Formats: sequence, C-alpha cells, structure tokens
Amino acid sequence: MSKKIFVILDNIRSVENTGSTFRTSDGAGVSKIYLCGTTPTPIDRFGRARKDFAKVSLGAEKTVPWEHAKNTKDIIARLKEENVQVVAVEQDKKAIDYKKLKAGGAIAFVFGNEVSGVSKDILSLCDEIVEIPMKGAKESLNVSVAAGIILFSASA
Repeated sequence: MSKKIFVILDNIRSVENTGSTFRTSDGAGVSKIYLCGTTPTPIDRFGRARKDFAKVSLGAEKTVPWEHAKNTKDIIARLKEENVQVVAVEQDKKAIDYKKLKAGGAIAFVFGNEVSGVSKDILSLCDEIVEIPMKGAKESLNVSVAAGIILFSASA
C-alpha cells in the first residue's frame, strides 16, 4: 500500500469494537489510529495493558501505532495541516457512496459512536462524508464491520 491511511475513532463505547478495529487496521495496513474522547485504549488508567482489549485485537495494538486524544477536533486540525484528507463514515444527507470517494494522497477516516454516530460538529470539519449503502431492513452496520469495509476498500 503506497498511501497513508489513518483511523479516527470518535467516542466509541465498546472495547470489543475498538480492539476489532485495531485488528482490521493491522490487516489493511493502517498507519495510525487516533483514539478520541471516551474511546477505550489498549492501556488502562493505571498504565497496564488491558487483557480484554488484547483478547479482541490479538496483539494488533502492538503493531499499529496509536495515540489517545481528548478532542477529536484537535486531531482533525493536525491532520489537515499535514494535507491529509479527512473523511467521515456516516449516514448523512451529504454522504456519497463510499465506492465513489475520490481519494488522492493520505486519508483519515472518522468512525463515530455506536449509537449517535459522528457528531454534526465533527462532520462539519470533514472534507467528505461517505456511507455504506444498506440493502436490508437494518439501517446500519456495526462500527467495526463498517471500518473493515472502508479500510480494505481504501487500501486496495
């Protein structure tokens, strides 16, 4: 993979979803994951490795660089200063089908909270919004499943 791909997890609630996204990110060749807000990290507040995290990530937290940040907006601003295209993955009236995304160089994908999604504040900072078209009765996919689809598509 020649281009850099970054993942921004914005206020994800679940250790399982976060760990699973690490494992998928490793497989897709992601350069770095930003764990923002309340998103669980591989290290607990006492500086110890989390066994529940490692169980799901299968050690990918050791192979994919990561950083925790309180504020997602700060990470987006920093990446934009580095000419990284920032793309939210969210259902929105401005969203386009992820297969139609025109990505040039480095790209960062923002994945939001399992219940509330990517906030309007964060969406307004993104260069593009993409969605995965749903064909069944359910309105959305699990966040880690959506990450898999988007990341492997971007790394192809």
